Amino acid sequence: MKTDDGEPIIALDLEPADPLDPDLQELFDKCVAKLGMIPNVLRAYSFDQAKLRAFTTFYNDLMLAASGLSKLEREMIAVVVSSENRCFYCLVAHGAAVRQLSGDPALGEILAFNFRAGDLDERTTAMLEFAVKLTREPYAIVEDDREALREAGFGDRDIWDIAATAAFFNMSNRVASATDMQPNREYHGQAR
Repeated sequence: MKTDDGEPIIALDLEPADPLDPDLQELFDKCVAKLGMIPNVLRAYSFDQAKLRAFTTFYNDLMLAASGLSKLEREMIAVVVSSENRCFYCLVAHGAAVRQLSGDPALGEILAFNFRAGDLDERTTAMLEFAVKLTREPYAIVEDDREALREAGFGDRDIWDIAATAAFFNMSNRVASATDMQPNREYHGQAR
């Protein structure tokens, strides 16, 4: 699968649906209008419109719907999980989102390399520590881990959202890595 410019999107020989159903074409058109591009992850899923719908529905619910977590906090989880998994696509794409949302051109790199080296508040650190543990050792999560989040100011709904966001990016990282998904070149220079 390739971009319109012939750049590879994934290493698999899958053809995008042509034409896309009207609702998905509208989604792609909105991406171009808002972002100036269609994220390669959406293009990658476009070979199967049902999978593309499922991916975007879940992503939009996790990352954009009402939550006790800010959009920036959710993007920070995406970067830290992607760092643990060494997912090139998500580190680049979500690192750009962190830079844009935070206004801090270094924060994306701090999260990607070692969030513990950053000057993060206790709430953020607790959230990211939980996301890392859930990524590395999901079987080891115990009540003390949830209680640490509560002590940092998170409610039980927030804990669900932290876990769901981390879990989604663990899945997404694995698909991106397995298919050699390439980030859009535009991400590299955003908010620098």
